[in-house]
Amino acid sequence: MVLSDRDIKKQLELGRIRIAPLDMDDIQPASVDVHLGSNFRIFKNSTQAFIDPLKTQEGLTESIDVQEGGIFVLQPGQFALGTTVERICVPCDILGKLEGKSSLGRIGLMIHSTAGYVDPGWEGEITLELSNVATLPIILHPGMRIGQMSFEQMTSPVERPYGSAGLGSHYQGQSGACPSYHLR
Repeated sequence: MVLSDRDIKKQLELGRIRIAPLDMDDIQPASVDVHLGSNFRIFKNSTQAFIDPLKTQEGLTESIDVQEGGIFVLQPGQFALGTTVERICVPCDILGKLEGKSSLGRIGLMIHSTAGYVDPGWEGEITLELSNVATLPIILHPGMRIGQMSFEQMTSPVERPYGSAGLGSHYQGQSGACPSYHLR
């Protein structure tokens, strides 16, 4: 069952869902708006001939920090990693789902390819998989609303929450735009 604004507020008040920073105006009818951070990762196309997901490729991406008031230009067809401003923590019986804002989707901005799912027990900033499928560059402003997190109550708490020993939870506690674990 998807949590309503009322239930999200209750879970926040109880400290079961944690979002920091949080502006209560960002709580929508069934989600919470999240904002674009200032850290991005781009692929170094000029020094890498290909990506092999089964091998570690040092230097495949480079980190870019946008200064306050600055912009990040996402070119047509470009893919970059970004991050949310918010650090999010979900308990063992709630999962989160990240989706893009429809107003941004309508201009060709996709904020995740496959990583929109936030496992029970997750804690950290969310890495965004930014793609421009439009024919014009899209200007991204750190701090802008970039997506929305919804939350679903599970039928029971999970046995092994994200971050548990033996799960290989590589991204627990991440900060900034985090590259693929296999590509570090």
